Amino acid sequence: MSFDITQYLLAAQSPEAKVRKEAEAILCKFREENLPQYLLSLSVELSNDGKPIETRRLAGIVLKNDLGAKDSATKEQPVQLWVQIDISFKSQIKNSLLNTLGSTFREASHTAAQVVAEIASIEIPRKEWPELVGSLLANMTRPDGSPPLRQATLETLGYVCEVISDEDLVQDEVNAILTAVVQGMNIAELNPEVRLAATKALYNALEFARTNFNNEMERNYIMKVICDAALAKEVVIRQAAFECLVSIASTYYEVLAPYMQRIFELTSNAVKGDEEAVALQAVEFWSSICDEELEIQDYEVPEIGDSSVEHSRFIEKALQTLVPLLLETLLKQDEDQDQDDGTWNLAMAGGTCLCLVAKTVGDAVVPLVMPFVEANISKTDWRSREAATYAFGSILEGPSIEKLSPMVNAGLDFLLNLMNDENIHVKDTTAWTLSRIFELLHSPATGFSVITPANLQKILGVLLGSLKDAPNVSEKVCGAIYFLAQGYEDAGPSSSLLTPYLPDILSSLIATTERTDGSDSKLRSSAYETLNEVVRCSNLSETSEIIVKLLPAIMTKLEQTLRLQIVSSDDREKQGDLQASLCGVLQVIIQKLSSAEETKPIIMQVADQIMVLFLSVFACRSTTVHEEAMLAIGALAYATGPRFEMYMKEFYKYLEMGLQNFEEHQVCAISVGVVGDICRALDDKILPYCDGIMTHLLKDLSSGELHRSVKPPIFSCFGDIALAIGEHFEKYIGFALPMMESASEVCAQMDYNDEEMVDYGNHLRRSILEAYSGILQGFKNSKADLMLPHAPHLLQFVELVAKDEQRYYDHSIYIFLIVCFAYSFILYILTMCSYVTLLLRDAHVTKAAVAVQGDLADALGSNVKMLFKDTKFCSNLLSECLQTDDEQLKSTATWAQEMIRRAFSDRS
Repeated sequence: MSFDITQYLLAAQSPEAKVRKEAEAILCKFREENLPQYLLSLSVELSNDGKPIETRRLAGIVLKNDLGAKDSATKEQPVQLWVQIDISFKSQIKNSLLNTLGSTFREASHTAAQVVAEIASIEIPRKEWPELVGSLLANMTRPDGSPPLRQATLETLGYVCEVISDEDLVQDEVNAILTAVVQGMNIAELNPEVRLAATKALYNALEFARTNFNNEMERNYIMKVICDAALAKEVVIRQAAFECLVSIASTYYEVLAPYMQRIFELTSNAVKGDEEAVALQAVEFWSSICDEELEIQDYEVPEIGDSSVEHSRFIEKALQTLVPLLLETLLKQDEDQDQDDGTWNLAMAGGTCLCLVAKTVGDAVVPLVMPFVEANISKTDWRSREAATYAFGSILEGPSIEKLSPMVNAGLDFLLNLMNDENIHVKDTTAWTLSRIFELLHSPATGFSVITPANLQKILGVLLGSLKDAPNVSEKVCGAIYFLAQGYEDAGPSSSLLTPYLPDILSSLIATTERTDGSDSKLRSSAYETLNEVVRCSNLSETSEIIVKLLPAIMTKLEQTLRLQIVSSDDREKQGDLQASLCGVLQVIIQKLSSAEETKPIIMQVADQIMVLFLSVFACRSTTVHEEAMLAIGALAYATGPRFEMYMKEFYKYLEMGLQNFEEHQVCAISVGVVGDICRALDDKILPYCDGIMTHLLKDLSSGELHRSVKPPIFSCFGDIALAIGEHFEKYIGFALPMMESASEVCAQMDYNDEEMVDYGNHLRRSILEAYSGILQGFKNSKADLMLPHAPHLLQFVELVAKDEQRYYDHSIYIFLIVCFAYSFILYILTMCSYVTLLLRDAHVTKAAVAVQGDLADALGSNVKMLFKDTKFCSNLLSECLQTDDEQLKSTATWAQEMIRRAFSDRS
């Protein structure tokens, strides 16, 4: 087919809307009718140096969009598109892209590098492009290889390493890539663009270099090249080199010791005198070291100091020189740093690192920081006062209460006075520091708080007065009030201390939400979040009348938003944000008042009015409003119970919209959750709506477009529906159970080396188990036999879950056994077994796996005897849970054990 794509790519960029739309329509039609030829035409356009720059640029953008994914959850769609293309077309496209790497048009070669990586991410794991690495490396040794070609090739290698797994390459390929990359970084490389591309490529290739870093000679050479690059005359190369050091800090911490003196010199000099972009990475290196050492400390068995990685205590060893270095960074503030949420400068990076240092070494940081605080807190220069306050706030987490309490008690009054400082930056940081104090050192429930009956009035007076300050200061003050209120949650008699001040707090926060000068900050949303927390944590028996008065005020505000004049998209967005905040407040009030029988009737009285308001705000079609209104409706359903049936006819259409909202997947997820709330409220009265709801849920599960995070809650929702409608769930068994069984098989194939997949896998398995439990309980009294054919598969799934611990023992527990025997601490074997199990199978999954065994026995009775006959894993899992310190888990295991015992003693 002959198709001149150039003219349509040009027309698609025309200033005339008609011409542009016609061209876009033709390109879309071409794509739909002949995708392989379409992609080939784009790749040829990109590679042709004779074509207009504009068309080559657009061709590259379109290729990236067609073959790339926005996130990992939507990756499958472009994968399926590509794998279905004929191999001859794919070969032509790939060759065209590789040829483009030598283009003199830098933007074309850069885009080609990205598209090659997208294809590599699809094909290399499938072993379908084995020659790619060799082809790229050949570019680096070509006699006629120009610097632009070598630059683009190194860039491609970096991108490819970024998108594939270290298991996708053999060691010879890794060695060859590292050799090419390190040669490109070498001082002998005279072209700075090539050297920069090589340094960036090494950053992406570091994950593949485990074997090389285990070899001292190779590691020494790699580290030397990186450290040399950190002294390059080009800022961007120095920055990239420090980024490599940051990555090495987290990836190869255990082999860093021989290089730390050199790295400290490099980072120290960078922080003191280099460009900010380089200095930021130098500070980030130490933040990464802190992260690693904090993780090691979390893994250690305290009595014997054992962990799977040697704790080198780099922070502790460098403390005497590192802390003064970080304190100096705090004095390098920007004049306007508090006005922009996106600001990140050396002072902020230094303060963040100091926070991590304090968490890492604890009490040892205090005597190194406090002299700086005392020397600078009263200086006339605002930078000194702000830095001192920032330093003080940065060391509040990590050191013991015994170490902190004297200085916090002594300094609290001084900090309150600083809220009247003439400089806005000082006030901003002081408010942040106060919020940290109230978050970390105000816990009456545990017996310690810097807030006392004697100073509470002054504290609240200062905070409420400072809500009227500049928007950025007021926002931080909201945070301080938030944590102050949170500290009184479940605090017994101490919670009464806040009650007399509640009317003033609420009225001040409402006044803050009405400010018109905070449009460019998060002030309004922060004030509403704080309002919510104050209500949530209040002592209901003492504050119910205050909250009852707040309810109509918030309802009136929400009603007023419906009459706002909307003349622009900006107006619509502001209306949506305000409605979302107000729906959030109503949700909290509904939950609070419905939590006690004495105040629940208040919600029942106004439920009709509230529901009318919620239905009205759905007309906004705003994602944020939809989310918050849905959540509030879930709370209302719980509060009103069976009475919620009267609202279902009007609400159902909005529920359907939410369940079909694939693009805004958070809305879809919340809508699924609301289905569960409504099921619990209505029981079998939900039945008339179940056909539609189940249809949408099954479509959601089958969709390749819907974000994967929504799918686990859908399985839980199956259990909620089955529990609500009981035997009527029979009509959905043929659709729901195959989906559940298929999902359980997916769990068996997941890559549990990926931390994100471990979390997702736990969520998915827990949801599948909850679905089984709900269905079993729903059928228990009438049609339990329907689950007999599915019981063997369920137990296979439970066995898969139970074996998670074994999967981890294979490569770790041996170390723990040796150490424990050596120190005669056999008890730690059990401790570590419990810990290791949770790395793959968290407590929620364990509880669900145990509960479903009890539900199976409870529902099927004596029919489970043969099922449980040869299932040692079930008894092992129960035994594990009966020995745990988790009381909820132990209680569930005890119940499940009793259900199984009854089933075996049943002679029917």
